Amino acid sequence: MNAAYHDGSPVVVTAALTGGVHGKEANPNLPESPAEIGQAAAECEAAGASVVHLHARQENGERAFATERFQAVADAVREATDDVILQHSTGGTEAPEDLRMEPLRTDPAPEMASLDMGPLNRYDHLTSENTREFVDRLHDEMLDRGIKPELEVFNDGHLNETLAFIERADVADPPYLNLVFGGGTTSPPSPRRLLSHLDDVPAGAEVNVLGFGPYQLPVTTTSMLVGGHARVGMEDNLYYRRGEPASSNAQLVARTADLAEQLGRPVATTTEAREIIGL
Repeated sequence: MNAAYHDGSPVVVTAALTGGVHGKEANPNLPESPAEIGQAAAECEAAGASVVHLHARQENGERAFATERFQAVADAVREATDDVILQHSTGGTEAPEDLRMEPLRTDPAPEMASLDMGPLNRYDHLTSENTREFVDRLHDEMLDRGIKPELEVFNDGHLNETLAFIERADVADPPYLNLVFGGGTTSPPSPRRLLSHLDDVPAGAEVNVLGFGPYQLPVTTTSMLVGGHARVGMEDNLYYRRGEPASSNAQLVARTADLAEQLGRPVATTTEAREIIGL
């Protein structure tokens, strides 16, 4: 990584606002409509987030991939915020590959987009293949549209795939990895496992970390301790603490921003985040 332990470098905080799995039935404070997502993005920017990770939804709250749905979300976020970095999701369990290309085609294009580095399982019957051919196809369109990929590393195998991908693809410096911790296909959520992953990250890369559910706070705090960045938000975790649902995405961002400051690492402004990420 470029940053090091206790060097006082800024932390890039990403807010993952809504996702495409659970909805208001899981937490009524989860934003679903473009207007709600835009308001949540503004609140998170004010709380310290410099990046917002975006999904789109249909009118009924189900996940959506169509360019026009992402356009509505992106327009609402840009209208509500000052200068936040938009990152569109291209993930989509069981979604057709052509449909997963559509979030890249808004006007203007997002500055960033997620890029899953390999196959993963979700629940008992859903899977995403994410073949090397499709990963390269997504990345080629990102290159064509000037979009910086965030390389999504769900497990050890994905980390191997990431190292090979950086070797074969024209990945803009610095590579920006997102290490994912939780259950199922993701890496086991322990500080030891996170530190082990960091040993294998290519020199010069920037590393973001997320944890699902109750692991969000421990693994993102560990990341900030050792020079990494943090993703928080209601896509990944619906609770502020055990038994207490999160009141908003901004509540989760504000806690992480406060922790960063207490650890001697100020949260990155959007200008600083663009420099760190290489936008």
